[in-house]
Amino acid sequence: MTGIKQPPARLAEILRTCEQLAFDLEFTHAKAWRKAADDRLLVGYLPIYVPREVIHAANGLPVGIMGVGDHKRIIKGDAYYQSYICHLPRGIIEMALDSNLEDFDGFLFPAICDCVRNLSGMFKLAQKGKFTRYFDYPQNFKEHIGGTFFRELIETVESDMFKLNGVKVTPERLNHSIGLYNRNRSMIEAIYDIRQEFPWRLSAVDTYYILRAGLVMPVEEHNAILEEVLELIGLDHGEAMDNIRVVVTGSFCEQPPIGMLKSMEMAGCYIVDDDLMLGSRWTQGDVDDTTDDPLGAIVTAFLEKSPSSSAVYDVGNPKGARLVDLVRHRHADGVIFCAASFCDPALLDRPELQKACDAAGIVHINFQFHENTGQFKVIKEQAGTFSDSIKLWV
Repeated sequence: MTGIKQPPARLAEILRTCEQLAFDLEFTHAKAWRKAADDRLLVGYLPIYVPREVIHAANGLPVGIMGVGDHKRIIKGDAYYQSYICHLPRGIIEMALDSNLEDFDGFLFPAICDCVRNLSGMFKLAQKGKFTRYFDYPQNFKEHIGGTFFRELIETVESDMFKLNGVKVTPERLNHSIGLYNRNRSMIEAIYDIRQEFPWRLSAVDTYYILRAGLVMPVEEHNAILEEVLELIGLDHGEAMDNIRVVVTGSFCEQPPIGMLKSMEMAGCYIVDDDLMLGSRWTQGDVDDTTDDPLGAIVTAFLEKSPSSSAVYDVGNPKGARLVDLVRHRHADGVIFCAASFCDPALLDRPELQKACDAAGIVHINFQFHENTGQFKVIKEQAGTFSDSIKLWV
């Protein structure tokens, strides 16, 4: 179509690379990095948040394990879990029982839900990795209580890694790592800010590829990619569509299939914010990288700068109010509640979040998914009807 500026060829090249890296269930890139030096470590972690800076400072590569989607058939995993839980643990235990997670030195299981807690126990029983930790978040946000608990947990992980490679996490090393991840998060937020105003320059699916690829490579490499992406999407290209702007929430753990995200976009929804790769954006603002106690800075940042998540208690800082603030900040037209089937944290939070939206006059719809689902027609019709109704009547 004449008059429409085409996306830069380099952007398309980056997206192809990121898509390949994001869904490489053999973690080829990460394992090659690990084998390049004897004192390097691979530490896998499940969705949401772990302090990646600490792993990096110990000469480790934190690798996000986001599930298998529709890229791997689940056979053995179905024998380990009952049918009335989400799909994610079954896919990950399938990877563990096959060769996908070989060469990993350790695994961290953030405190998302009971299913993930049980999965950490299964990894121990199967003797996967040289160490396995259930990474329990503090639910008390007072520095001397929750902060002390969280610091001791991180120090335990530091000790686990030190026993394997002898690399001491010094304040200098940790401050350097914090600076790199500060830069990473700030560039990701800059991408979201540009997409808020020009969402047609980089689709939500393309954004997802870029963020998920960052979970399997050193942060230095990902920062280089983000710098290039920011430069390329700063250029004028594409054409605005008559789409509504939405915030997608509830997908912080099990990841929705790409086809479902494409269906929402094709139905007329620009996804201007989401919680799909929540761990990559966890800290809201920078962590202090100039202090003599950088570990304390990480702890304080968790206590004071964590985003809204169904995996973390929200006493005194209600999730509903924060969701309303996010919708208004992004100038979104509505909210799509999109949770994995049987995801207790997301589904238990949903009624209160909907009440907050109703009180603020924010329209919303909701549906559930499995990470390996192949039926997107109904979701596309729902999203399309939602979009049309907003354009016609809101």
